[in-house]
This record gives sequence, structure tokens and C-alpha cells, in this order.
Amino acid sequence: MMTENTNNLINRVLHVKPLTKAAFAPFGDVIEVNDSNQHFPINQGYTTRHHQLTQIEANGDGAQGIISIFRSTPLELPITITMMERHPLGSQAFIPMSQQPYLVVVAPKGELDLSKIEVFFAQSQQGVNYHTGTWHHFCLALNAVSDFLVVDRQGTGNNCDEILLEQSQQLTIAF
Repeated sequence: MMTENTNNLINRVLHVKPLTKAAFAPFGDVIEVNDSNQHFPINQGYTTRHHQLTQIEANGDGAQGIISIFRSTPLELPITITMMERHPLGSQAFIPMSQQPYLVVVAPKGELDLSKIEVFFAQSQQGVNYHTGTWHHFCLALNAVSDFLVVDRQGTGNNCDEILLEQSQQLTIAF
């Protein structure tokens, strides 16, 4: 795991946006069931398959997709951001298993620019798939301890870059 520090911080209010496919597209994919997805009946018509909601990226020698469950404990508000991370060799998908909303904090690929952080309010039926290299904070459960099914990459090579912020960044979330 690569760890760097950054201290170009400015306190500011981040406005939470609804999580939509269009708004989140620069960072990854929204995983949810809706009529705009490619879908069709299977299992003698008793099941509807919402097909290929996202693509999992697993780059590098011996890379493979894996499934895990992450259990997230809510942080106290206002939330203090002390780190950001990215996965340079593969995507990372989070699908909520609990009936709780959560926050998604992201920044564009490339050198981390904290002025470009965006925050999305995800409903309990919405998952996200961070594209390879997208900066993000760890999953921010709200209201209660929440489980997330996580699909990401396992294999050789460093697939987690973390940046520890020299000064904590307190984010006042304005709904």
C-alpha cells in the first residue's frame, strides 16, 4: 500500500447530491434496478434479469475478481476526512446489503485535488462501482452499522494507494 501526505486543504461545505447515473459517470457506475437497464425474463418468467449493470476491472498478472463483505460503522457528523484512496489496477464495487442510506465521497482520477471532491447520497437500493483510479473515501454508512457486498480485484501488484491528509478535513454536509 502506497501512502502519501497532502496538506493543501481548505475547509468548505460539501453539498450532497442525489446519486444518479449521469452525475456519477465521471467516477464510476451506479448499480441499481430500473426500467432503463437492459432487462429480460428468465427462470420461466419468474425472475427478471437486469443484465450487466457494471463491468469489473481486474488488471495485472494473476488478477481476478473477488467478492467480500465490508461491515461499516457510521462516523459521527460532521464527518472528518483524514484519508482518500484509489485502486490503480482495478475497479471496486459496493452493493449495500442493509436497508440504510450511505454517503459516497469521490474525486477524479489523477493527482488528488481536494477542491474537486464530490459527495453523493446513495439510497439503500443503489450500489456504486468506482472506476480504476477514482479517488474515494471508505464507505460512509449512515444511521446504523451496515454491510456492503464488495467486488474488487485480487492479484499481484499494489492496488491500493492511500493518501493520509496532514491536516484532518472536516466536511460539513449540507443536505
